[in-house]
Amino acid sequence: MTESTSCTIEVADLTFAYSREPALRDVSFTLAPGAVGLLGPNGSGKTTLLRALLGQVGIRPGEVTVGGTDMARQAPEGRRQLGWMPERGGIIPGHSGVGLVAYMGELSGMPRQDAMQRAHEVLHFVGLRDERYRPCETYSQGMRQRLKLACALVHDPRWLLLDEPTSGLDPGGRAAILELVQDLAGHKGLGVILSTHLLADVEATCEELLVLKQGRLLERHAVAPHHVAGRQVFEIAGFGGEEAFVAGLRRLADAVEQDGRTITAVIDLDALPAGEGAPSARAVRAVLELARDCDYAPRRMRRRPVTLSDEFHSLVQGEDA
Repeated sequence: MTESTSCTIEVADLTFAYSREPALRDVSFTLAPGAVGLLGPNGSGKTTLLRALLGQVGIRPGEVTVGGTDMARQAPEGRRQLGWMPERGGIIPGHSGVGLVAYMGELSGMPRQDAMQRAHEVLHFVGLRDERYRPCETYSQGMRQRLKLACALVHDPRWLLLDEPTSGLDPGGRAAILELVQDLAGHKGLGVILSTHLLADVEATCEELLVLKQGRLLERHAVAPHHVAGRQVFEIAGFGGEEAFVAGLRRLADAVEQDGRTITAVIDLDALPAGEGAPSARAVRAVLELARDCDYAPRRMRRRPVTLSDEFHSLVQGEDA
């Protein structure tokens, strides 16, 4: 594997509709090489955005460039800088593993001999060296995902676009794919866009994330502990003046949800009034004082740091509110 040189992806004012309802709405961002998570509910536009980056769907109005190449006018040239790993398909029965990867290399413009040599290299990298001559339709699900990753790598792209790369894998197979993604982004210098519904995959591999909802870019921020270090989640269950207690929590907390008798509140520790003790202790005191004032009796109260899952669900649900 060779290291990739810098290549930015730029998206400006991108809107696209399959019919009347837009699948993407005024999406804009610029990405430098690194590992980026693409998150969103089903139907949020994640796969459509990946296809727009590949120049597979219309990108007017708007603009998409890859390494300075306009994907509306020069899509074949731009696609040479992109490796695509689709969620479905990508396996052609009748080919051996090495034959399929070499064929994909030829489709990308590589001479046949170079494509075959490169196919052997990338199959070794993804851990399929000993299986490369087997018919690809006999591969297990984990092997198929590795094979599709090899197909995306064969022409030495600068960016990988991965659509649900761990779909259908057991824990061991999932960990193996994520290790390869980490190596490609962290040590080989490739840009990676990881589109997934598995938040843990993003936390394990990505440096930042993009969140889509109904075709709009809701949020972009770093995937790092400091992003949520100043916030805590309180999970509370009890009895008494629940309605007044929840109303008070909504004034105290950034977000409050109820699931049966369990109340979940996300509190920004930095926004608490000044006082004695550590911020986390002041937050506990504030919740207990509110419960007392509302005649609410907590039977259980647990606190923990905010996770990426909390952030994601807060964003998505906040848009629905």
